[in-house]
Amino acid sequence: MWIDSFLKYIRYEKNYSSHTVLSYRRDLLQFQDYLSGIEEPVSIEAAQRDQVRNWVALLVEGGDTSRTVARKVSALRTFYTYLIRQKVIRTTPMRDVSVPKIDKPLPVFVRPSEMNALLDEEVPADDFAALRDRLILLMLYMTGMRRAELISLRDVDVDTRSLQLKVTGKRNKQRIIPFGVELRAAIEEYRRVRKVSVESVSPYFLVKDDGEPLYPMYVYRLVTRKLGEVTTLSRKSPHVLRHTFASAMLNNGAGLNSVKELLGHQSLASTQVYTHITFEELKQDYQHAHPRAEKKKS
Repeated sequence: MWIDSFLKYIRYEKNYSSHTVLSYRRDLLQFQDYLSGIEEPVSIEAAQRDQVRNWVALLVEGGDTSRTVARKVSALRTFYTYLIRQKVIRTTPMRDVSVPKIDKPLPVFVRPSEMNALLDEEVPADDFAALRDRLILLMLYMTGMRRAELISLRDVDVDTRSLQLKVTGKRNKQRIIPFGVELRAAIEEYRRVRKVSVESVSPYFLVKDDGEPLYPMYVYRLVTRKLGEVTTLSRKSPHVLRHTFASAMLNNGAGLNSVKELLGHQSLASTQVYTHITFEELKQDYQHAHPRAEKKKS
C-alpha cells in the first residue's frame, strides 16, 4: 500500500522521471522480499536499522556495484522520509546506514581539433537529413544540452532573434541557454529546408523526414557513428558532447558558476568534476611541452 502511494507521490508531485520511479519500485520490492524471508519477517514500514544494514551487506556480497547499492539505499531513504511525513513512522531506519564509496571516472571529452574536423564538413544545402544531423551535433556541442532536452525542444523554444533556447531539464526545471551566430545560421538553414522538405511538421523543433519527433536512439546512434569518424575514445555518446562543451567552456575562461547554470546542474559539485578534466589536460601538456619535465634524476 505505502509503496504504491510513495511511487505516485514522487512521480506526480515531485516530478521524478518514469525511469527513476521504476528503479525505486524494483528496489523497494526487493527490500520488501528480503524482509519477508528473514527469520522474523516484518513489513517494510516496520524495518529496523540493523535489517537495512544486513540487506546492504548482502547486496555487496552478492556483487552489486557501489553505484547500484547507493541507488537502492537512496530509494529507501526517500521512502522512509515520505513515511515520516505521512506520520506512518516516527524515525527512519536509515540513520547511520553507510554505502560503499563510489569511484567516479572522469568524464571523457573530444578535443577541439576533432570537433572542428567533424563540424566543418560540407553539407549539401538542400539535404534535409544531412542539415538536421549536423545541427544535432552542433547543438549538443555548443549548448551542452542533454539528449532528452534536445529531443523535447519545441519550435517556439528556439529563438534566433534573441539568440537563446528555452530548455526543459530534469524535474521540469527550465533554463535559458544563449548561443552564437554560427548556430543561428545553422538553425535558420534547417528551418528553411524543413519548410519545403517536410509536409507535416509537429510542434517539436527537430523532426524526422516524415515530420514526426526524433527518438532517443536515433540521436545516440548518430552521435556514436559521427564521433567514431574523428576520435578513438572508448565512450562515444551524446553525453560525451555535453562533457566536451563543459571542458571547452572552462578551458576558455568561463566561470564555474556560469557553466553550472548552462548545464542545469543543481549542485556546484556536479560541475566541479570538469575542473579535474582541465587540470589533467594541463598536466599532460606540461609533461609533453616542458624540456625538463620528464628529465630523470641523475
